[in-house]
Amino acid sequence: MIARVIGWLQALGHIVDLAIRLYVAQVFFRSGLLKIGNWDGTLYLFENEYRVPLLALGLAARFAAASLSVFNVVAVISFWHVLGQNEAALMSHFYWGVLLLVTLCHGPGILSLDHFVWKRFVGAERAGSWHCW
Repeated sequence: MIARVIGWLQALGHIVDLAIRLYVAQVFFRSGLLKIGNWDGTLYLFENEYRVPLLALGLAARFAAASLSVFNVVAVISFWHVLGQNEAALMSHFYWGVLLLVTLCHGPGILSLDHFVWKRFVGAERAGSWHCW
């Protein structure tokens, strides 16, 4: 009975990994959409700053999470004059940072392209430990 519950919780963990990636990707994607007024600037941000598609798909997810974490910290520092006055906005950045930290430390989970690639290149017997690299 306990083993079954643990199995369900582990399976649920993979869905949580996916949900975290999709939520954070959606937040940063919407932020990018707000910048459409300056198309050149928007293209620059998506080419050089935002790693949203990588994070959502779970492809190079740790790299994407690290990049977005840096972007998140820079946004807090750059807009401290606004965020310092607005606790809810500051806490949103903190929340996003924690979610990015989960992906950075834990990896994107088995519902990701990283898992598929890892499994393909190192074999099925080691695929279960893919997130430890």
